[in-house]
Amino acid sequence: MAHQALYRTHRPTTFKDVVGQEQVTTSLSEVVKSGKIGHAYLFAGSRGLGKTSAARIFAREIGCKENDLYEIDAASNNSVEDIRALTEGVYTLPFESPYKVYLLDEVHMLSKGAWNAFLKTLEEPPPYAVFILATTELEKVPATVQSRCQVFEFKKPARVALAKMITGIAKKEGAALDASAADLIAMLAEGSYRDALTILQKVLTTGEKKLSRKMVEITTGAPRRELVHALVDALALSERGRALAAIEDAVRADIDLRLYLELVLETLRSVLLIRHAPDLAPRLREELGGDEFAILQKVAEQKGITHATMLAFLTASDRIRYAPIPALPLELAVLEALPE
Repeated sequence: MAHQALYRTHRPTTFKDVVGQEQVTTSLSEVVKSGKIGHAYLFAGSRGLGKTSAARIFAREIGCKENDLYEIDAASNNSVEDIRALTEGVYTLPFESPYKVYLLDEVHMLSKGAWNAFLKTLEEPPPYAVFILATTELEKVPATVQSRCQVFEFKKPARVALAKMITGIAKKEGAALDASAADLIAMLAEGSYRDALTILQKVLTTGEKKLSRKMVEITTGAPRRELVHALVDALALSERGRALAAIEDAVRADIDLRLYLELVLETLRSVLLIRHAPDLAPRLREELGGDEFAILQKVAEQKGITHATMLAFLTASDRIRYAPIPALPLELAVLEALPE
């Protein structure tokens, strides 16, 4: 039997379980307590932030049983006929709940005709009907619809919060995840809880009980830390040739250079913070891990890396998106940061 995905196994079941969305869960909890249930809610935010989970929790909290909760994928049920069928069903009484809840996912995919067919029902539904619309593209939801809904925007979690969640779930799965490994997974997930758990599950398939950053790099194909250090060390020592050679090594390793550049920027930032903000040292040590912090502390003692270095590579992160040769913006950054 196939194992269930971690994001399903560890799906939040109460508002307290939802991480990093207090601006949403606090308000919804107050709605439940007050008993003043609105007829239409709009949950907006990028993928993997828990919109569907929050909708299910809200439905359960207002007393909606499973057979009175209707989940509809608007991406594949987006025609006028689909919406007419839905609106006709709205007027039948719930089976055993005070409310019938309709959860429409990816609602921005509805056609113009479907929106027009839906608008009247959304404006004046029967008293027992509650609509929860979920979207990853709020700007595509008509203003006439938004004005009829209570809008809740889900935010991407801070990387520290995401790493903490990943570490806790790894522990529940019987594995110990290094701080730097958790941070890399959080970075790769780009603010998505679901993507973070998918990556963690891939790493857990190694069967190891102690999960290091190197293991995450190998499993996910992320750039090795040694490749990042090679460039940062060369910059710290103001060695242009070594810096350019380090970029060439990264190219030959056939890695995603955009991700490599992001990791370089992260490391440069840490070096500058270690040098100029000693009060942040305890927090940085915790986030980076003791070994990485010690390495970067030595790098910070060199004077080659300055704010100009950071600025040059930050500019490279804009250029790399459109560069015909991905390595070129990094090479230009080296030449700008270390002029002859």
